[in-house]
Amino acid sequence: MRNEYLRLDRIEGPFVVLSEVSDAAYDEIVELYADNGQSGRKGRVVLLDEDKAVVQVFGSTTGLSSINTSVRFTGKPLTIPLSKEILGRTFNGIGEAIDGGGAVYSPSRGDINGRPVNPVARQYPRNFIQTGISSIDLLLTLIRGQKLPIFSGNGLPHNELAVQIVRQARIASEEGSDFAIVFAAMGVRHDEADFFIRSFEESGVLERVVMYINLADDPIVERITTPRCALTAAEYLAFEHGMHILVILTDMTSYCEALREISASREEVPSRKGYPGYLYSDLASLYERAGMMKGRKGSITQIPILTMPNDDITHPVPDLTGYITEGQIVLSRDIYQNNIYPPVDVLPSLSRLMKDGIGKGYTREDHPDLANQIFSTYSRVREVRDLAQVIGEDSLSDTDARYLEFGRQFEERLIKQGFNENRDITQTLDLGWHLLSIMPQEELDRISPEIYRKYGRK
Repeated sequence: MRNEYLRLDRIEGPFVVLSEVSDAAYDEIVELYADNGQSGRKGRVVLLDEDKAVVQVFGSTTGLSSINTSVRFTGKPLTIPLSKEILGRTFNGIGEAIDGGGAVYSPSRGDINGRPVNPVARQYPRNFIQTGISSIDLLLTLIRGQKLPIFSGNGLPHNELAVQIVRQARIASEEGSDFAIVFAAMGVRHDEADFFIRSFEESGVLERVVMYINLADDPIVERITTPRCALTAAEYLAFEHGMHILVILTDMTSYCEALREISASREEVPSRKGYPGYLYSDLASLYERAGMMKGRKGSITQIPILTMPNDDITHPVPDLTGYITEGQIVLSRDIYQNNIYPPVDVLPSLSRLMKDGIGKGYTREDHPDLANQIFSTYSRVREVRDLAQVIGEDSLSDTDARYLEFGRQFEERLIKQGFNENRDITQTLDLGWHLLSIMPQEELDRISPEIYRKYGRK
């Protein structure tokens, strides 16, 4: 039975407050009708206090008043229609089609809040996803079922990197028809949204991409539901149709700022930098929807992208994200200013599950030793550069001079890569060995003699 209320207590911005409410539930969807009988507006219950309910409206409350508006409680959370027909389509933050292709009609609908996953039913992530980007594939390998965020900053090319990953990503050992992308953008400008859509169309990958876009001038509450709609679609495609889904969420900082704004409107006690105290658990409710399930063929891999305010990696958003996810890819402003794209700083970056999805049977047997050696060598490059600033390059030993040369070649040839350049894993590994040939053999102490004899002398 649906309850309908004909009088409101008050309207405060996007919030509608009602009294004497019974049988309402948190996150329940309500429908708002003005006295002209037209609907067109939905809201979500965001606070319950005894017999009072606070509803946040999707969109503007202009034209509504406490005496001309009725509120009908649906008794259901926000759900979206689900079918394989959503591939190639573009939706807004509450799952409504905005690409001109008409609504999606399906008997199957999914609750955007998802369902709890039994930890025992989870399967350990294996096998790698090839992004075609050497710095990621070689040193920060993305494993199927992993959640690996990208820490960026304002003005850095994270949007371009996201498009390149969508265009190039594939699972080498699986059929291409079983791989798809779910892309969610939160709080983006109109030109950024056009860039994403145009790039996917021009590269011919749009038919395997599902897009959920919340624009900067869209309602704040839609920014909260956008990633949940995207993850609900990903779960449906992965676990109902056995597909391998890569979910890209950008920008999680915009999502967290929307969460902070809503929390402030509800007059909740703030925590670090004004964010709500439940920010950690809220982010976890999104990130933990990645993974693989026993007995299910499909998988969900996540790449959340966030911009660090003032490039501060200790900011609450990247800090809490790092606790929940399995590593991070850090973009560096200093590297970008040296005209290097993508500006991946490999030393503070990490992929914790990398060791379990590379090597023989996955990429190539030399991959683990090669990655360890390049990490070690490049970390020594940073020390030699600091030394060279003190004593000058001419005073360096021959070995230290080779470290400097390795650092230049590593950044210019392996990290630096064209926006349209797609390198497979074999090309990337061979390039890594070519760069290590700059170094004396006695400096390569992270590579076993057997691997060096087989690959190091090519």
